[in-house]
Amino acid sequence: MAKKLATARTTPRMSKAEKFGGERRRMGEIIRILKREYPEAHCYLDHASPFQLLVATILSAQCTDDRVNKTTPALFSKFPDPGAMAKAKVKELEKLVMPTGFFKTKAKAILETSKVLVEKYAGEVPRTMEELVELRGVGRKTANVILGNAYGVPGFVVDTHVGRLSRRMGFTKHADPVKLEHEVREFVPMPEWSMFSLWLIAHGRAICTARRAKCEECPLSAYCPKSI
Repeated sequence: MAKKLATARTTPRMSKAEKFGGERRRMGEIIRILKREYPEAHCYLDHASPFQLLVATILSAQCTDDRVNKTTPALFSKFPDPGAMAKAKVKELEKLVMPTGFFKTKAKAILETSKVLVEKYAGEVPRTMEELVELRGVGRKTANVILGNAYGVPGFVVDTHVGRLSRRMGFTKHADPVKLEHEVREFVPMPEWSMFSLWLIAHGRAICTARRAKCEECPLSAYCPKSI
């Protein structure tokens, strides 16, 4: 017994710094593979301006990107910019965005946000997280989408794919999107934040789906605890 206790006492433990470094190296390999596998990864919401991306992202809440992309052409043909959208009637907006669900809430958010953009920002979509999240219907996810895809500012977007894959790969246990964002992005170099989310979304659609993780087909299997 004494011999076993002595052995246990002398077994070195991994420090937090060593563990963090190991996880960053694992993430580095995952990023390298994702970059190779999904070179065409991009924002799936169709848009022609930061404003249109903002509106499309608001509409994407509890709705698929495909459905949003089928809905926005008619909306943007009538109201392509904040000035035009701010003059719209809420009932008309409700009718146009109805296919995306929660249409009353989304129509009010789009209308109010458009008015604020016109009155406070001269019709421009702001470029900071702090200003964006003050707009109605805009949370951190939407703000990060705008920052990363419209302005080239690193933004770590957490959607259902990013959340699911981050947990499956063992980088977090959080379900809360904000807590997950702050934890997982510590392992990802800041310049890669925006693309990392897009790569995970592409991988989540192709291989690591909500219905089943296709570990036998996954190029990340050597670095994923779910597969090992």
